[in-house]
Amino acid sequence: MPKFIVEITETYQCQETIEAENEQEALIKLKEKYRNEELILNEENYITTEFDVIEKVRKRDDYAR
Repeated sequence: MPKFIVEITETYQCQETIEAENEQEALIKLKEKYRNEELILNEENYITTEFDVIEKVRKRDDYAR
């Protein structure tokens, strides 16, 4: 029976209001909050789950041909 590499991707999303001088500073501040676990994404922030077949796993015999 063939084997396949399958990828699962879950997407979570939230919006935060950040006080900053510019967009770059806002991103830096938000990333810092996220890294410091001041902002936690959970099931309330869930958007979707995607399943994708990446490739069929080839047998070693296939490489010799």
